[in-house]
Amino acid sequence: MQRILFLCTGNYYRSRFAEAVFNHHAEQRDLAWRAFSRGLYIDAVPFGDISANTRRGLVERAIHLRHTGPVRVQISAADLEAARRVIALDADEHRPMLREQFPAWLDRITFWNVGDLPLLEPPEALALIEGNVLALLDSLG
Repeated sequence: MQRILFLCTGNYYRSRFAEAVFNHHAEQRDLAWRAFSRGLYIDAVPFGDISANTRRGLVERAIHLRHTGPVRVQISAADLEAARRVIALDADEHRPMLREQFPAWLDRITFWNVGDLPLLEPPEALALIEGNVLALLDSLG
């Protein structure tokens, strides 16, 4: 089983949604890929395990919460090493954090452009993530 890692700041909203959408569809397509997600600075979100926006977006798409991890997790070097592919959800926001924390990995990370609140409202952000994930899945199998 190959693994893909989705990164965002708090591992609370965007990366958790990407993880769940990916795993739901990869399972339906019987692909040998699974996603996991991590946060670059999970202390940025001081409470809760998953965003209400993420939860709502998954319910609207009939995607079960089992497709994402139960809690927020801070990224480690071992996570990067365990992933065949790494995707950070927003280049402007996450590239500086990655440059500071894991500079040797910058050229191995794919950056999307899905801004956090207030740059993008949840319906727009989640639809953009879903589209990107579905295109990624199409490219894998």
